[in-house]
Amino acid sequence: MRLSHRLSALRDRLVSNPRFQAFAERFPLTRPVARKRARALFDLCSGFVYSQVLFACVKLGLFPLLAKAPLPHDEIARALDLSPEATQRLLDAAVSLELVERRGDDYGLGSLGAALIGNPAVVAMIEHHHLLYADLADPVALLRGEAGEGALARYWAYAGAASPAEVSVAQVTSYTGLMAASQPMVARQVIASYDLKRHRRLMDVGGGSGAFLAAVAREVPGLELALFDLPAVAEQARLRFAREGLSDRVSVHGGSFFGDPLPEGADIISLVRIVHDHDDGPVLTLLRAVRRALPTGGMLLLAEPMAGTPGAESVADAYFGFYLLAMGSGRARSPAELAKLLEKSGFGPPKLLPTPMPLITRLLISQAV
Repeated sequence: MRLSHRLSALRDRLVSNPRFQAFAERFPLTRPVARKRARALFDLCSGFVYSQVLFACVKLGLFPLLAKAPLPHDEIARALDLSPEATQRLLDAAVSLELVERRGDDYGLGSLGAALIGNPAVVAMIEHHHLLYADLADPVALLRGEAGEGALARYWAYAGAASPAEVSVAQVTSYTGLMAASQPMVARQVIASYDLKRHRRLMDVGGGSGAFLAAVAREVPGLELALFDLPAVAEQARLRFAREGLSDRVSVHGGSFFGDPLPEGADIISLVRIVHDHDDGPVLTLLRAVRRALPTGGMLLLAEPMAGTPGAESVADAYFGFYLLAMGSGRARSPAELAKLLEKSGFGPPKLLPTPMPLITRLLISQAV
């Protein structure tokens, strides 16, 4: 057995020993570590409750209310239509989570609550999470494949559809809106990390209602743009581009990238939060379709949360791991895993570009060879 394994086994025996635990709680040098570990374990146990406190604050509109001005308890109770006792319970919980803070006799936004103001992407995900929580009611059944089709699988209609291109407008409206809320946040990461001005024409595959391309259009005026997505989704993109005066600049194409050829003519194609939604087989089909649509030397830009992101490991492996399991397909992959899929699809070795917020998205670029 390796020395590192023996040391790990020794640590496990010590930490799991009740006598050592009691000693660590009392001894001055180990007491801070013991308290930190206990808090971390308790946070894991109570994380669902914390998230429900956050959900209640969002659903009741507490943060926009306090953003106008700090308010006393009784005014908050009237505005939220809660009893004084329930309001106090919610405020105490929100203060403990740094969502709200006491300001004398009033309550104002805490540091985390303030961060949500003007961040519709995060608020939209918080409101959406009730579907995920329903699917995670029995995580063991989910892991064993015994849970059946859940709320997320029904929500993301394309994930389990036999013919994705036939998904109706009604089936895509809700998730298209959710993605539209998050795409500007992702677009900021991409635009800050990669110079799109070096290209002539960008096609965003799986581009939803066009929020990503609309953000790019504002930042890179001379770039020609195209969008490809399911017909029902593409129709919503046409409406957006018309509203924003971009119809003459963006060409919109409807189809399924698993069965329909992608339009040619772009020298860069983007996949923004698309690959992690699918298993390896469909991903290879998609990447090969992208390769056929690109000229040799054309660029693929792949932006999404990735496994193994330093400081954000739990985002990909825990959150997205179980979210995508509930959805019915996909997983977060490491840059090395993505590189292997790209190589099999006709792309050269990818380059991982730094982004301002890698927790939100990381960025790979790879040339067609």
